[in-house]
Amino acid sequence: MTLDQALSFGIIGAVVVLLIWDKLRYDVVSVLGLLAAVAAGLVDPDEAFSGFSDDIVLIIASALVVSAGIARSGLVDMLIRPVAPKLNTPGKQVAALGGTVAVLSAFMKNIGALAIFLPVAQQLARRHRTQTHFVLMPLAFASLMGGLMTLVGTSPNLMVSRVREGMVGEPFSMFDYLPVGLGVTLAGMLFLTVGWRLLPADRQGARSAEDAFAVEDYVSELVLPETSEFVGRRIADVEKLASGEVRVVGIVREEYRRLIPDPDWEVHGGDILLIEGDAPALQRVIVAAGLMPASAGAVEGSEVVIAEAVVQKASPLIGQTPAGYRLGETSGLEMVALSRRGHRLNRRLSRVAMQEGDLLLLRSPATNLGDRLSAAGLFPLAERRLQIGQRRPLWVPVAILAAAIASLAFQLAPVGLTFLAAAAAMIVSGVLKPDEAYQAIEWPILVLIGALIPVSETLESTGGTEIIAAGLSAAVDGLPPFAVVAVVMAAAMAVTPFLNNAATVLVMAPIGATLATKLGLRPDAFLMAVAVGAGSDFLTPIGHQCNTLVMGPGGYRFADYPRLGIPLSLMILVLGTALIMYFWPL
Repeated sequence: MTLDQALSFGIIGAVVVLLIWDKLRYDVVSVLGLLAAVAAGLVDPDEAFSGFSDDIVLIIASALVVSAGIARSGLVDMLIRPVAPKLNTPGKQVAALGGTVAVLSAFMKNIGALAIFLPVAQQLARRHRTQTHFVLMPLAFASLMGGLMTLVGTSPNLMVSRVREGMVGEPFSMFDYLPVGLGVTLAGMLFLTVGWRLLPADRQGARSAEDAFAVEDYVSELVLPETSEFVGRRIADVEKLASGEVRVVGIVREEYRRLIPDPDWEVHGGDILLIEGDAPALQRVIVAAGLMPASAGAVEGSEVVIAEAVVQKASPLIGQTPAGYRLGETSGLEMVALSRRGHRLNRRLSRVAMQEGDLLLLRSPATNLGDRLSAAGLFPLAERRLQIGQRRPLWVPVAILAAAIASLAFQLAPVGLTFLAAAAAMIVSGVLKPDEAYQAIEWPILVLIGALIPVSETLESTGGTEIIAAGLSAAVDGLPPFAVVAVVMAAAMAVTPFLNNAATVLVMAPIGATLATKLGLRPDAFLMAVAVGAGSDFLTPIGHQCNTLVMGPGGYRFADYPRLGIPLSLMILVLGTALIMYFWPL
């Protein structure tokens, strides 16, 4: 082993150790690894930032923006609404939500698909009095398996495709992963629908800010426009838009008639509906029915946000109604909804005198929001960025995603340009604001990939991958071909919990390809094995963001993941190897 090879192995080994140690963020660790490689002379200073110019960085960033656009479109709520009452057990919730997450993860970033359904799973658990932690980890695992089905489903697939292009001159296409990924996903989902029982029964997830503060439901005063498709529909139809999680507690008709409605009453255009429910449920009703705040127009500005605040002890609002205090004129704030613990409000919000501790949802210009709240004696709790009063057409983000998928399927444009165009379309069409698009991008992941690309390339440039391949070749000497493929997949599975899956591919894909060459076999099966192994991260909460995302809400401990992850990994190892051997013969 040469000095350069030893340095390459040493730096990559140190990166792995630091990631397992988990005292430094993974993006910081990747930057330290890059600096060490430059200092050791393994990476030329002029090439230190070459990883950030790689197409993969742009693809991942653009895919996250597209995911955010789909999440805000209301499409998921519309699809899940009809079946929500039937999802009354953890098994049914895992099957329905997990299956949907897996399908979405095939075409969008898996963490984006998972994030869309986290609140849905929590709402179903509250409604049916089931335990959320039985569902959240299976959802995370479903999102990882769904990403195995297409080229754009997860970043390891994109990276493996890039390695194949460098070897044989042609990358994997959009649906080359589908035969293996679909089989693994179907079998995995069947296991998860019963496997959730392996999880401990006593886990209690951390309460979200929403759960902590919104103990009582809000009452919101909303106008049904004449143009709404719900004009002439029943009260019950409006309540069903949030799967029964909201109640219409009053109607103000013709500006002065206050009515306590029956579920079979028809709603008229111009009716002011007093709707009770939590903030996410209110949002779903507002978006679906096209409702507007009763006082819409009082707040103006280039950007209007929704903030949640509590009335403090010294607030000048105490004892005053919003109309009497002239909240809009004095502070530039507009009250959208109000929650008062222990009380159900069924009258006009403009006539409700404020009390200490009242929770308010407020519309406000984004500029000087803190000053506006402070002037009114309000303490900010969270900026929710709800779509209240700003309905976004459903068909626009769906059409953008469909166009992007069609472009990739028929290879009309490169992957990077396709997703960049889709992300730009989300912004130009108004589905996302520019700041929302930037917030959707996971910058630490981009830093990780950009920094580790040149570091991982040192294994190949110094000949290190040949040493590892030779070692693996010796280890599998005399084994049948399917066993060799299984060893490569198992090695990727073993590494990816401790070395981010993207980094795993950067290290393992060249090794798998080199091993195939040494054994005189086609590389496709080995590259597929690396992709499946790197994407099957079910053993720890730290290897993939999807696993980390559910750890707090599910109340999971480190040891909970292998309880469900080990049997799932073993099943995928056996089935995945068989599928790879069938569809990608050596």
